[in-house]
Amino acid sequence: MIDTASLAPAFDAVSAAFPGARPAWGMVLGSGWSEAAAGFEALGEISFADIPRFGAAGVAGHAGRLLWGRRAGVEAFIFRGRRHVYEGVGFEPVIMPVYLAKRFGAKAMFLTNAAGGVRKEWNAGDLMAITDHINLMGVNPLVGPHDPFWGARFPDQSAVWSPRLRKLLAEAAEAAGVALREGVYLAGTGPTYETPAEVRAFRAMGADAVGMSTVPEAILANAAGLEVVGVTCITNMASGILDQPLTHEEVTETTAKSMEKMRALVLAFADRFAAAPTP
Repeated sequence: MIDTASLAPAFDAVSAAFPGARPAWGMVLGSGWSEAAAGFEALGEISFADIPRFGAAGVAGHAGRLLWGRRAGVEAFIFRGRRHVYEGVGFEPVIMPVYLAKRFGAKAMFLTNAAGGVRKEWNAGDLMAITDHINLMGVNPLVGPHDPFWGARFPDQSAVWSPRLRKLLAEAAEAAGVALREGVYLAGTGPTYETPAEVRAFRAMGADAVGMSTVPEAILANAAGLEVVGVTCITNMASGILDQPLTHEEVTETTAKSMEKMRALVLAFADRFAAAPTP
């Protein structure tokens, strides 16, 4: 389990950069999603590299900057990019958005990512609300000595992905005119893409999309008492579905083409989150 004492310098750095910040929620913008935050009033911004224990984003398509923003009168911490387990940097940078959001008093996390589609009838560019997840990373951010900051020693995971926030997300999609699928997200460690045999196994397990992120943040945020909601952009068909190799360039190209609807969904959700009664 992450020792929060080691993360205190990160809190101090962000506190100094964003005096008086009171975010109600945090948002992690994954591969290709960084520009989806356009439309928030910028109150401040800091590079991940200037936050101790976080460090610069190491993957193309991740801006690597924390935006302190406001929309509809409500503040948010918007992480434009994320760190990944496969970078080999340990869990501290990976879960930093959850730590900072909770430490500053946020009550919810909005997680986004890009992933391969496992269902053959889906298409690149589709957006999927995450209803549940499968953790095949072989690691868990809660392993280790217990720290009460992260909640109970054995957290329940029967409703990691908040039904309340998924309802707001569905309403936002309808208002924005954005088609929104629903499905299960499966996370592997990466950085290799999956094999065709693995994709067949994932489909049999009930997965609808496969990626290399998001689940550690969701596990920790849920354990720490934050509501969690998430959206995947299906950027390619997973291995073996189409007769072509998988590349990261395809991921960034698809998210760029889908940016208008990704941004519309994020902004519509922000407006509804601001107007919704606090649970």
